[in-house]
Amino acid sequence: MTRGFAPSLPVEFPKMGSFRRPRPRFMSSPALSDLPRFQAARQALQLSSNSAWNSVQTAVINVFKGGGLQSNELYTLNENIRRLLKSELGSFITDYFQNQLLAKGLLFVEEKIKLCEGENRIEVLAEVWDHFFTETLPTLQAIFYPVQGQELTIRQISLLGFRDLVLLKVQLRDLPLLAQPQLPSSVVQMLLILQSVHEPTGPSEGYLQLEELVKQVVSPFLGISEDRGVSGPTYTLGTSASMAVSLPPTLGLSSAPDEIQHPHTKFSEWKFKLFRVRSFEKAPENAQAEKQGSSEGKASLEQSPAVLDKAGGQAPALTQLALKPHPKFLKKSHDDRKAREKAVHQANLRRLCRICGNPFKADGHNRRYPVHGPVDGKTQVLLRKKEKKATSWPDLIAKVFRIDVKADVDSIHPTEFCHSCWSFMHRKFSGAPCGAYSPRNATTEWSSHTASCGICHVARQGLKRKGHRPSAQLSKKLRTGSDRAREVRRRERRAQARISSKELMKKIANCSKIHLSTRLLAVDFPAHFVKSISCQICEHVLADPVESSCKHVFCRICILRCLKVMGSYCPSCRYPCFSSDLESPVRSFLSILNTLMVKCPAKECNEEVSLEKYNHHVSSHKESSETLVHINKGGRPRQHLLSLTRRAQKHRLRELKLQVKAFADKEEGGDVKSVCLTLFLLALRARNEHRQADELEAVMQGRGSGLQPAVCLAIRVNTFLSCSQYHKMYRTVKAVTGRRIFQPLHALRSAEKALLPGYHPFEWEPPLQNVSSRTDVGIIDGLSGLSSAVDDYPVDAVAKRFRYDSALVSALMDMEEDILAGMRERGLDDYLSGPFTVVVKESCDGMGDVGEKHGGGPALPEKAVRFSFTVMHITVAHGSRDVTVFEEARPNSELCCKPLCLMLADESDHETLTAILSPVVAEREAMKRGKLRLELGGVLRTFTFVFRGTGYDEKLVREVEGLEAAGSVYVCTLCDATRLEASQNLVYHCITRSHADNLQRYEVWRSNPYHETAEELRRRVKGVSAKAFIETVPSIDALHCDIGNAAEFYKLFQLEIGEAHRKPGASKEERRRWQAALDKHLREKRKLKPVMRMNGNFARKLMTKETVAAVCELIPSEERREGLRELVDLYLKMKPVWRASCPAKECPASLRQYSFNSQRFAELLCTTFRYRYEGKITNYFHKTLAHVPEIIERDGSIGAWASEGNESGNKLFRRFRKMNARQSKCYEMEDVLKHHWLYTSKYLQRFMNAHNASKTSGPTVNSQGGLGDALDPEDSPESQDSMEF
Repeated sequence: MTRGFAPSLPVEFPKMGSFRRPRPRFMSSPALSDLPRFQAARQALQLSSNSAWNSVQTAVINVFKGGGLQSNELYTLNENIRRLLKSELGSFITDYFQNQLLAKGLLFVEEKIKLCEGENRIEVLAEVWDHFFTETLPTLQAIFYPVQGQELTIRQISLLGFRDLVLLKVQLRDLPLLAQPQLPSSVVQMLLILQSVHEPTGPSEGYLQLEELVKQVVSPFLGISEDRGVSGPTYTLGTSASMAVSLPPTLGLSSAPDEIQHPHTKFSEWKFKLFRVRSFEKAPENAQAEKQGSSEGKASLEQSPAVLDKAGGQAPALTQLALKPHPKFLKKSHDDRKAREKAVHQANLRRLCRICGNPFKADGHNRRYPVHGPVDGKTQVLLRKKEKKATSWPDLIAKVFRIDVKADVDSIHPTEFCHSCWSFMHRKFSGAPCGAYSPRNATTEWSSHTASCGICHVARQGLKRKGHRPSAQLSKKLRTGSDRAREVRRRERRAQARISSKELMKKIANCSKIHLSTRLLAVDFPAHFVKSISCQICEHVLADPVESSCKHVFCRICILRCLKVMGSYCPSCRYPCFSSDLESPVRSFLSILNTLMVKCPAKECNEEVSLEKYNHHVSSHKESSETLVHINKGGRPRQHLLSLTRRAQKHRLRELKLQVKAFADKEEGGDVKSVCLTLFLLALRARNEHRQADELEAVMQGRGSGLQPAVCLAIRVNTFLSCSQYHKMYRTVKAVTGRRIFQPLHALRSAEKALLPGYHPFEWEPPLQNVSSRTDVGIIDGLSGLSSAVDDYPVDAVAKRFRYDSALVSALMDMEEDILAGMRERGLDDYLSGPFTVVVKESCDGMGDVGEKHGGGPALPEKAVRFSFTVMHITVAHGSRDVTVFEEARPNSELCCKPLCLMLADESDHETLTAILSPVVAEREAMKRGKLRLELGGVLRTFTFVFRGTGYDEKLVREVEGLEAAGSVYVCTLCDATRLEASQNLVYHCITRSHADNLQRYEVWRSNPYHETAEELRRRVKGVSAKAFIETVPSIDALHCDIGNAAEFYKLFQLEIGEAHRKPGASKEERRRWQAALDKHLREKRKLKPVMRMNGNFARKLMTKETVAAVCELIPSEERREGLRELVDLYLKMKPVWRASCPAKECPASLRQYSFNSQRFAELLCTTFRYRYEGKITNYFHKTLAHVPEIIERDGSIGAWASEGNESGNKLFRRFRKMNARQSKCYEMEDVLKHHWLYTSKYLQRFMNAHNASKTSGPTVNSQGGLGDALDPEDSPESQDSMEF
């Protein structure tokens, strides 16, 4: 039921027959892990689809009731239908519209007509049709406009529904009013339009009833005369007025409506055709004329013969006018007929299977599959299980049926195949027993359409409704005789082909000298039993039997030889068969086979032995040439030794064990282990398996098997070695030392999986909203939910990211040992389940220009942005207090700043940032309200998360919080002060902005509820101009604060050198000279090279007492030098407060004096340097003077929450991008994100710390040691220098 439609009485709606054939849709499960742009979980997606469909239902029912669409409602309905087409309901939209919505709507129309009787019913029908055709039908077409490419359009479905549910149920045939000449023109128009709509399955019963109505109503107006002679009534169309034929007034055309006499006057806008009305009863003498007319197709009104009625009530006579048409019209008619025949041929092709050529079954399911489309979900799962690489139907069809469909043409070949062929392919790959053989007996040949086309001829016969039927008895006899003869010939050909094929396969197998013949069986078994234990190819007793997917049994060597020579199909049933599908028969069959008694073929031996002991018996006849070397290992010997139980292994190797023990006691002093290892080593060397032999020899010599894969991975990641560089080092070390110290690349890739997100299982309680419940989610596209390109850039190469919850789980598992060690240090129980509170610092910043000149691939943006997070500290509730079990010792290091998302975009591009980071924000908001259940240290523990967005610089905070740019009047992102207010009051301000306030102010900016001017509205919202989409904590980024303040001091030094307080209007040339003098002096005195843009390293070296002393050498006035020294000295006293991770512990004296120092600093700016700061102030000077004490009082620190770790990762991005340079930018971004994540792994850092410690102390360690063991310096001589940082 819909929301807006609730009928008072239960009404059963008649279901219309389906006019369309639903095409299969190939969809994957909509999950946020695969489509990270606002893709919801299954339940939320279903609720969304239901609400969208309810809105469509309500609108359609309202249209049928006579209502219209509201403003902007059509756009909303189209978007809802597009969303439904992408969901699981997409393939059922037209069916539901046809069987439910249309039936409900037309029920109102039918009841309205049935309430009237007689002449009123005709008038009401005309009125209803006018409203339906001019109002309802166009509205329905507009609503369902996104539904394209179906076999029947929404217009055709609606017209067919009106015909079946309204017109034919009104029963106009019984009304005498249809015979009157003055009928409403709308009724005539309705009948003509409805007659022009045809079902794809051929004429139906409703169409035949409609033709009867047309014959009664429309035929008199088209000049159709009725001859009721002996031969029955005959109707013929009259000529058009354009043929200049004088028609007598008795024809009655004057009584016809104007619309029929002059179609171009009113109904030219409707493009419909007038089909010639055929009579249902024809005279025998007109059969020849009918046959000729049907071969020429449907004639137009202009080419129909004229029929004139005789006056005086006489019977009309048939008259034909000998008119010679123009050649131009003949050529046009011929072209139209060819195009019509081609269309009919293509329509007939759509009803046939491309592979077997059989017509599709009308079983109600209507299952068919596109030849050139991707495989469906069920087949894709099966192929993934079987490790097949084919992903499209053309590849599978070529592999199974040996048919190349890639060069098909739609006008010659069908475009779909049937469910029987699909089932055949599915059984072939599933390895199920073959219940039905291939539906294709021979290759189906397809050709272009001709006059004698077999496809169209068969289809035409199937649709023919008229003509004399031949004698059923005679045709049955002829058909039976021909079928029997054809079947006999087919059997003879098959038998002959089978005999020749069997002989050929025996020659291919060529096993007569190694396999036992069935004549050697000691017992005369029945023929069917002998056949069951013999090979289907060589007809010998089964030797090393294997079973195919179609359950036929062969000798292993025979079937392998046949498959290699004759192709991949079963020699018995021609079912597709591959060598990988061969399996060992069931154990009961092998037991019976092994107990069979056979005769010894040696002449002097008459013994009968079982097949299992035959090999042991013939070993005593070494000199006899008649004995066959039987290779049947069937039964238990075919089972692998390692697959047996320990008891069975002891039983099988009992004799060998006794022999080895006797040899060891006699020769090696009882050392059985050395003897066994030596035998194994010699066996590996004999089979050229030198790699395993080297490892075994190293173990035997006590040298170990080399470094662990995790150690090699740590070396590769921390030394920035590419795949080729590492492989070269691996081969060089192995060749020089003769030992495999480093592990190969495939071992490193296996070690990577446990360290990357998506490896560890977890669950949320309650489940996260709009987030998939899958846990095996690795690297995903940041823009996979958008179109194929954004600003001409490929979507799959713009952004790569991890899912937020999977990344947090991987980070927690990486810190598992640190968390457990912290719990032990605090005296907590190891089995404490929590809840643990995890505080996460978020950072996001642009990386500038990262364009690379190497590699090819698509064009990409030159700038990049990285979003990362850092686990700051973890606490657990213990009693009435919270105990800290983990705290990051270096919160501003790049080793603990884990990358979450890498995107090639400009940080000022608001739209792209919103599209990429909005799913991240949605995941974060969902995790705030949930609890993570993760198994840590063997115990299921609960975690909650607190997110603090503090690692943003000034520019990015304004971008994500929707504030105006840095040049705005509102100087601060923490308070509402303007630049003038901040310069007049430098110290006394408090934090007034927040994320919620910015959202509220944006709504005021968007709606303008008070109808204010632009300037008044701007003052009200305090500089908010866009919607905030990321929540940030009101704070100061210490790193960018240092950089911003250093840039301001750099300008201040230049102004003091040039004595700008005396020259307020200095020109640009003078200012350039001041800057050049400062750069030259700093280069000479402090070795500071000038930079184009201030960075952190230059800022740290610039803001020192030594640098200020060097600058003062260029200032002529002593008073100005003293003022500058005091200003810098105050700044250096305040700087540790916002740079320290814990100011209360690291610099308590500076923290206590901060208020005094900031006031003195502000006083100097307002007096000594008034020329620079009169009426203006920089944003970072304002924040350091006014907001630092309040932030430290609230958070306890500013420096620990800075973005320095994210900034330090910029150089890592460039190094990893250069290391993983490839032709494809997509894979490059994925590799950079993966290796950056591994670089921050604490698990790998422990190996590198142990290695660095071993270089200084030089201990001898065991390479097989645990996690905290150091590395042996001798094990990696090539990597000593490259691992220095």
